[in-house]
Amino acid sequence: MERVMLGTLIQRRKWKLKVIQELEAQYTSSPIPLPPNPTDLQSMEFHPVTVRGHFDHSKELYLKPRTLVKPSTGSQEAAGMGPQEIGAHVITPFFCSDLGITILVNRGFVPNKKLSPQTRSEGQIEGDLDLVGIVRLTENRQQFSPENDVQKNVWYYRDLAAMAERSGAEPIYIEAVYDTTVPGGPIGGQTRVALKNDHLQYSVTWFSLSAFTSLLWYQKFIRK
Repeated sequence: MERVMLGTLIQRRKWKLKVIQELEAQYTSSPIPLPPNPTDLQSMEFHPVTVRGHFDHSKELYLKPRTLVKPSTGSQEAAGMGPQEIGAHVITPFFCSDLGITILVNRGFVPNKKLSPQTRSEGQIEGDLDLVGIVRLTENRQQFSPENDVQKNVWYYRDLAAMAERSGAEPIYIEAVYDTTVPGGPIGGQTRVALKNDHLQYSVTWFSLSAFTSLLWYQKFIRK
């Protein structure tokens, strides 16, 4: 029984390491133009893409509560926030002028005191711009996560179909990279790509338990 469990854990560790390597390869690859068909994105999660167009700030969505993912370089001055503040991600419809469709762009993090667009008017950029973002897919509600409150425009997890219906966009969602951050606006680069890999620790634990059980068996039965 212990050998079966140990073998399963080792196989799962190999599988997770492969998944981590694939995600890292996607995330660090060169940006490509965004495909217009949502079905083409199913195998592109964490892949950088490029789009050109403009924001519709009148239809912002708020994904909360969130904490800041600090960039390796750059400051926290863009949204006037202090360290470890609780806030939200600002999701803004973005009309892609080259594709003729509207998608959803996670512009990044703002603290709660900057949630209202009126408090960060400087960062509500207008006009066409080029933008690089990371493709993300829809996600299921976690066991202890609240339901999204569509009426109050408070979102706890990415339900792309519901978000798209409310904002009039396609169910296509990207997370803007840090370089898109503008003074007074949300802080980009909030993509979390880390996967927890505890299978090595589990394998060592099971191996130790197996060895200990074998020793007890030997002492109790074989040695006598």
